[in-house]
Amino acid sequence: MARAATVLDTRALNRAALARQLLLDRSDLPVLDAVAHLGGLQAQEPQEPFTGLWSRLRAFDPVALDGLLTGRSAVRTHLMRRTVHLVTADDALAWRARHDTMLRQRVMGTYRDELGGVDLDELAASARAVLSDGEPRSMTETARVLADRWPGPSARALGEMVIAALVPVVQLPPRGLWRVRSGVRNTPLSHWLGREIDPPAPMGTDPVGEALVRRYLAAFGPAASADLRAWCGLAGLPAAVAAVRGELVAFRDERGRELLDLPDAPRPDPGTPAPVRFLPAFDNAILGYHDRSRIIDDAHRGLSVAGARVVLVDGRVAATWTVDTGTVIVTPLRAITRAEHTAVTEEGQGLASFLSDNDSCRVRVAATPR
Repeated sequence: MARAATVLDTRALNRAALARQLLLDRSDLPVLDAVAHLGGLQAQEPQEPFTGLWSRLRAFDPVALDGLLTGRSAVRTHLMRRTVHLVTADDALAWRARHDTMLRQRVMGTYRDELGGVDLDELAASARAVLSDGEPRSMTETARVLADRWPGPSARALGEMVIAALVPVVQLPPRGLWRVRSGVRNTPLSHWLGREIDPPAPMGTDPVGEALVRRYLAAFGPAASADLRAWCGLAGLPAAVAAVRGELVAFRDERGRELLDLPDAPRPDPGTPAPVRFLPAFDNAILGYHDRSRIIDDAHRGLSVAGARVVLVDGRVAATWTVDTGTVIVTPLRAITRAEHTAVTEEGQGLASFLSDNDSCRVRVAATPR
């Protein structure tokens, strides 16, 4: 008789997630290695990855990330879930073709009425010809050039289909640099990196999908197939999961779902203390799961897609935070103890100092809700 899979409770899954996400103990990884380990950071809000990395790395220096972006070792591009992600150049080239179909489907799902009659292959060919000169263009500028041939769709629909789906592009610096406000200027990914995107795998094989499974579990496991799909947005990974299943170990959660994991990945004791951590908006530590209950209560799940910045206390979302004239303002979602208040204040002081370039360490914790 086969032995029943070990059941991992919510706290065990929480500590595993924190460890994989470098939130249980700050890491000494170089910035590029951290970005690679995390499978990228969601980055449609350009400044948010800096806070995400500050919370994960010891002595994080924003200049290091700026150097990766200007040095073309990391890029900002549409990828997982059709959202802008900060990823390594190598991952962008390796993963982009595998995401093509999903990106097309998601943009089409938003603009089906406007784009339903458009031949997307013809649009893609025309867009590549327009962008082949390497001249940086905004989404609107790109759409304007194509509007004579396709006058029906709005500039938003036409531009987003091209920039977010049909032509792999990178958002050029200074967009995404530390404390820089800049509009979006796009240029083809292969032009910016001087390397071609990896071609799709032969029919019947999915090496990129298999690599995504392993990479996801390293950064988010143990996890269910639905969690993997929620992270990357790809529906066609069951075959990839099946192909690598022999390398993996299986668990169950308290609801009976099967969870897969890498055999040697960290699964800390559930009693391991978890430090206070401040997370940026749209952090993948939360969005990278279909079942987010390991880190956020269902009552507060909406915060994860509303752009709220959150505070982890004992490993779970317990407050939101904002910044006003150099002061980090923490708004609890539940009653916090005196010891938790002290820990939140201390971590918040470090964040205030980081965000203000050591000009402020002010923190204000709002009244605990009744």
